[in-house]
Amino acid sequence: MNSIEKGRGRPAPPRPPAAEPAEGLNKNHHNYFVPGMQRGLEVLEAIGAAQEPLGTPEIARRIGVSRSAAFRLIYTLRYMGFLEPDGESGRFTLGPRILNLGFAYLASMDIVERARPELERLRDRTNVSAHLSIRNGAEVLYLSCIQTLTGFHSTLNVGARLPAYASPMGWLLLSELSSRDLAALYGATRLQRLTDRTPADLASLLQAVGEAGARGFVLSRGILEAGGSSIAAPVVGPDGKMAAAIDIAGPDSVFDFSEFESRYLPEVQAAARAISARIGHAAPSA
Repeated sequence: MNSIEKGRGRPAPPRPPAAEPAEGLNKNHHNYFVPGMQRGLEVLEAIGAAQEPLGTPEIARRIGVSRSAAFRLIYTLRYMGFLEPDGESGRFTLGPRILNLGFAYLASMDIVERARPELERLRDRTNVSAHLSIRNGAEVLYLSCIQTLTGFHSTLNVGARLPAYASPMGWLLLSELSSRDLAALYGATRLQRLTDRTPADLASLLQAVGEAGARGFVLSRGILEAGGSSIAAPVVGPDGKMAAAIDIAGPDSVFDFSEFESRYLPEVQAAARAISARIGHAAPSA
């Protein structure tokens, strides 16, 4: 299944205001907080969110600093290996050191290892690539991708991010939020339509998320992109709350749609229950 085109025009997330320290932070927050470190991390976040190389002027604009300040931040991050130049373009991409940190983080997450055998079994039983993801703010973050053995490989690999409002797994992961929380997350955001089935406004999103939560799964034909299909189900943690979501996804050609609900859906749901059990969820007795 093809991934979305690299985030052309995706706006940078707004910087949180440096106002009073949030609840739970040290009372000396303003003395301990290091703005330079915050801005350096914001550079990395800006390039990661753009999913394409950025130049100094664009980075400065996105994180709200002067060009000279952005230049110094970029220089430091490049020196440390967190950024690297994109050829002779004058723009920068994430460097190998940040990728090493990212993969180390993912590898440390217990759910990835516990889910892998079930995702491999799901892949083998359906002949479709299987994925595990979590919600990270307003995005879906892919933690695992078990590629099909048939040659129709997914391009949604570990570390890929998609807007949750436009993704079937995203709808599931958003379904545990209240309407108020969804409004806070998306009320001021322009929902860029990826297909004609992408929610165009908050009301449409609330409907899609509500239906996903009520069903407990999402059958997708062309929701994320034309010519692609998927089936998603939730993974439940020990506390009974949704911890992640899984799916099988690929081009329409890998599915037998006469068995979309009778064969593929039960396999995905069974894998989701098995992963839930592996991470400590005790299903209610019948």
